[in-house]
Amino acid sequence: MSVQDPSPAAWRYCGDQLKRWRTRAGVSREELGAAAKYAPDTVKSMEQGVRMPTPQLLDAADELFRAEGLLSAAKQYVRRERFPARAQDFMARESEARTHWSYETVLVPGLLQTETYARRLIGNHSPLLDEETVEARVSARMERQQILYRKPLVALSFVVYEAVLRGPHIDKGQLLQLVKLGRLRNVSVQVLPFERAVPAALLGPVVLLESRDHERLAFDEGQFDSRLSSDPDMVSVTSERLSMIRMEALGVRESADFIERMADGL
Repeated sequence: MSVQDPSPAAWRYCGDQLKRWRTRAGVSREELGAAAKYAPDTVKSMEQGVRMPTPQLLDAADELFRAEGLLSAAKQYVRRERFPARAQDFMARESEARTHWSYETVLVPGLLQTETYARRLIGNHSPLLDEETVEARVSARMERQQILYRKPLVALSFVVYEAVLRGPHIDKGQLLQLVKLGRLRNVSVQVLPFERAVPAALLGPVVLLESRDHERLAFDEGQFDSRLSSDPDMVSVTSERLSMIRMEALGVRESADFIERMADGL
């Protein structure tokens, strides 16, 4: 079972205001939908904040409810989010990090994904995202990769479980991308083969960040929720897990050879 990402607060607030104005004006969803050229169910999803209230709907509602620009003014504050709501704090801290260590069990880390691979993942999100949101998130993921080349250089260490390399969306281009990025001076890519998996490697993906002022943050992302924490105990446990996993993983050169052999087989 999948869970929908929480909608942005701006969507929910704007949708609530739309419903309040509509109810006060005695206008049905069918009437508002006809004015904005949307189906009633689409209007409902925007009022509930599940979908982004569009400029088209806001302008139609403003005119129909005689809001004198109060609803149309929301257009500059309501926008399509580039990242899922639960990941936005992490993305902000990641963009400022001086070191970034991570371990992935199922998917290629976002910072190492090709656009093709990212589009396959985001485009198959459940529940399905509209095309505009897919494009916004793919674009944001590609822009996020600027951290790989930022100056001063950020030290990035990635360990991926062998299952990542055998996933259904993997292609030769993505495998070769891992090898290419692993050759950057500030980036290391290691593979943890199935036969070397320790119990700590089976508990899911984790990320450890260190900020410019040396604050350490642990990020733990699960199916239903995510946690970004500076709690010393959580940071310590995460650091210990990553250290154990890195010790069991193949070296950087061995990992590159491992990935290249897999690419040759595709």
